[in-house]
Amino acid sequence: MSIAPRILRTKRLVVREAETQDAPFLLQLMNDPDWHRFIGDRGVRDVAAAGDYIEQRVRAAYATDGMGMRVVTIDNKPIGLCGINQRDYLDDADIGFAFLPEYRRAGYAFEACAEILTLAKDVVGLKQLIAITLPSNKASHGLLEKLGFVFRRILPPDADGDELALFQRAL
Repeated sequence: MSIAPRILRTKRLVVREAETQDAPFLLQLMNDPDWHRFIGDRGVRDVAAAGDYIEQRVRAAYATDGMGMRVVTIDNKPIGLCGINQRDYLDDADIGFAFLPEYRRAGYAFEACAEILTLAKDVVGLKQLIAITLPSNKASHGLLEKLGFVFRRILPPDADGDELALFQRAL
């Protein structure tokens, strides 16, 4: 397994590692009502807490294997997150994504995720990825299916008491 590059480029986007200066963006994204509804409230309520989250959670993943969530930008403006996580409670790495409301349904998430899938296969050397979402998150289900993921099953309730839909894709 190789260490992933710090910066990925697509036709319209730059997908890069998060930096502490991304804290205002992360604060905005993590307090979007849809983030709370579909991902969960992480208790990040100010820029300092967002900076701590970047350093302790996001950047810590890069140090291990170069994976982790990355900031998606267009014209140097952060618009979303996309990346690969290895969660303790899942056997396989999973892809995750979240975008600010004004950048949804414009193809940005698909474009960023497609680049992450290439990274997962060609650089990191993964053979498959999974994705987990709330069963009610139909927009994410649609994107995952467009990316070639297939619904497999509903997982038992997690620590928050939520059942999660599990999708899977061979790479």
